[in-house]
Amino acid sequence: MVKIALCQTKVKENLQANIDNAYKMISEACKNGANIVALGEMFNCPYAGKYFSVYAEEEKNSKTIDMLRNLSKEKGIYIIGGSVPEKEDNNIYNTAYVFNPKGEIIAKHRKIHLFDVDIENGIRFFESDYLTAGNSVTVFDTEYLKIGLCICYDIRFPELIRKMALMGAKIVFVPAAFNMTTGPAHWEILFRTRALDNQIYMAGISPARDYEGLYTAYGHSLIVNPWGKIISQAGEGEEIVYSDIDVNIINKIRNELPLLKHRRPEIYV
Repeated sequence: MVKIALCQTKVKENLQANIDNAYKMISEACKNGANIVALGEMFNCPYAGKYFSVYAEEEKNSKTIDMLRNLSKEKGIYIIGGSVPEKEDNNIYNTAYVFNPKGEIIAKHRKIHLFDVDIENGIRFFESDYLTAGNSVTVFDTEYLKIGLCICYDIRFPELIRKMALMGAKIVFVPAAFNMTTGPAHWEILFRTRALDNQIYMAGISPARDYEGLYTAYGHSLIVNPWGKIISQAGEGEEIVYSDIDVNIINKIRNELPLLKHRRPEIYV
């Protein structure tokens, strides 16, 4: 059994203020017994293209990474550092870092699928105008369980989550800033579907909703169990969501309803 916490933070137009707020909420989660704490997508940067290059930090010279590294070591926990704008050479990536209880970076995911959409009477946004896509599936080990990690739009591609499950991931964390068009329509459906199709836990971590900010995130960070049931969920504002994760439940469900064993991949190609 492992206790996870999802920190739904409000993002401001101030890098240091966002870092300090994340520090405060992670620390609170630790006081409440969390072993693994996760943050939301672009938790240190307003979700707007013009800010990505301004807030972007290099891995070796990053206030954000230094805080997460030091805090994970200080508290003896795993931190899934939401995502941040990462600068490398002339590229900027939407990147999630993972830190172990020793303060070491043990995984790094660069958002694979960039959010390029034009929804009638809704949002129009092209991440590819500002960001470079990653190209690696991210699954890593902890002493508790194996974890998958992707970012926001990545969840819409079922092949990716299935591959993580086949690689042994028992839970997939998804820092994600769904908006007020896609959030109400698809947020719960996507997380519940990916959980029940793969018989794993899914955790979605959103920024808090801010109607006065540059981008209005949906909020409602959530944890879904392998049966597709939402077992914990936030509201709109700043909040920490907790849940105990029990791998035995995964094994029980997979024995009773052996979906993965019944796959016939030779027919699907």
